[in-house]
Amino acid sequence: MPQEPLKGLVHSYETFGAADGPGVRFMVFLRGCPFRCRYCHNPDTWAGQGGLSATPREVLDRAIRYREYWGSEGGITVSGGEPMLQAPFVSELFRLCRERGVSTCIDTCAGVFSRENADILRLVDFADTVLLDIKHIDPVKHRELTGGDLAPVLDCANYLAEIGKPVWLRHVLVPGWTDGEDDWKRLDDFIRPMSNIERVDVLPYHTFGVEKWHRLGLSYDLEGVEPPSEDVLARARAILHV
Repeated sequence: MPQEPLKGLVHSYETFGAADGPGVRFMVFLRGCPFRCRYCHNPDTWAGQGGLSATPREVLDRAIRYREYWGSEGGITVSGGEPMLQAPFVSELFRLCRERGVSTCIDTCAGVFSRENADILRLVDFADTVLLDIKHIDPVKHRELTGGDLAPVLDCANYLAEIGKPVWLRHVLVPGWTDGEDDWKRLDDFIRPMSNIERVDVLPYHTFGVEKWHRLGLSYDLEGVEPPSEDVLARARAILHV
């Protein structure tokens, strides 16, 4: 019998992403995530079923129509959800992108990273840049915030440093959760020796996704938490050498 074509579960697309990799990006949001971050602005991507089914070539064909807007640096970024949960699909998409000279990024929490998973290592190899989210540097606080283990995240960061993969590190500043100066210093101590980190983005917590939680019937634990002040953001960015 003929082999079924490789397909991915896509939540949605965004044609002009401006903050998720170099230049203007065509964004592909996938379904499925191992974390349940208390401040997640895409809880509708958590479930690993439903959504749109597409082959890697179908996604590339959709994206390539916007290539004239990307400029010299833009391209395709795959986010989620968590791209590593669909590593064979994303790595094949990125392989096709490499053939067409299209820049690629993954936006990952690395919660399922494993050096023993050949599909994930292949995906990392094909990605031009990795946008790596480190939610918290303390393993206990990380689990309280995300529901997941910190160890694979840090191992992924170390692996990316070992292979020299370009990384944009992301850290969301959530008042009451990730606004401790000692934690910022620990994070800086961890990443400072890594020469592959091209930039560090300290992102302010926002409430744009709260309405999604309500529509899904989910209890939002951070009701009443306000975005951080500019002064707090400035201190974090100074400590993290942004």
